[in-house]
Amino acid sequence: MSNETQRVAIVTGAARGIGAGVARRLAADGMAVAVLDLDESACKPVVADIEAAGGRAVAIGADVSDEQSVTAAVERVAAELGAPTVLVNNAGIIRDNMLYKMTVDDWDAVMGVHLRGAFLCTKAVQKYMVEQNFGRIVNLSSTSALGNRGQANYAAAKAGIQGFTKTLAFELGKFGVTANAIAPGFIETEMTHATAERLGMSFEDFRQALIATIPVARSGKPEDIAHTVSFLVSEGAGFVSGQVIYVAGGPKN
Repeated sequence: MSNETQRVAIVTGAARGIGAGVARRLAADGMAVAVLDLDESACKPVVADIEAAGGRAVAIGADVSDEQSVTAAVERVAAELGAPTVLVNNAGIIRDNMLYKMTVDDWDAVMGVHLRGAFLCTKAVQKYMVEQNFGRIVNLSSTSALGNRGQANYAAAKAGIQGFTKTLAFELGKFGVTANAIAPGFIETEMTHATAERLGMSFEDFRQALIATIPVARSGKPEDIAHTVSFLVSEGAGFVSGQVIYVAGGPKN
């Protein structure tokens, strides 16, 4: 595939975990990938993996909650890789606490990265999609959108992502752009290790307790999410839009 015809994807929060898995998978699918995270140097190992496999990638440092940072990052992607027409809004943080102990800063930080970040990145990228009459947007929600003890901020942000996604599907569909959300269940990442630590549990005890509640009787891996992203951003998924797919090893209400 030539550089002129190769799709260009931006994956936020891609230095590790789910984002890194998605970036590697999209590169394997033949896309050029902008590996974006707060710390550019942290993105370089993922870029090195992609390039070692023969792909094209660039490491970009950006704060997704800052408009100027996002604008500069997207312009750099367009200049170095080409017009981005695939966007995976994966960047996220947790500031878990019970409501009575949650600070305003904890609330604002989570909303800023998840919701403001998805808004700013999508706004910056959508013009390229409209110009190309093709676009694929995948936003990362969570099963926590259904409510989760100690995560009032995170749950609200992830529920907001679902409403944001459905609205994008309405507004951008006529331009050949689809928008979908993936709501992961328990995925083994640094973030879920941090959750276990917050709960005062070993990660293995935490993992086994959750596996006992999952119908497929195993925990999820970043690759499980990457497979689903791969489908949703494919050429063949153009009639799938405005959906929330729970990738959680079983049904969620």
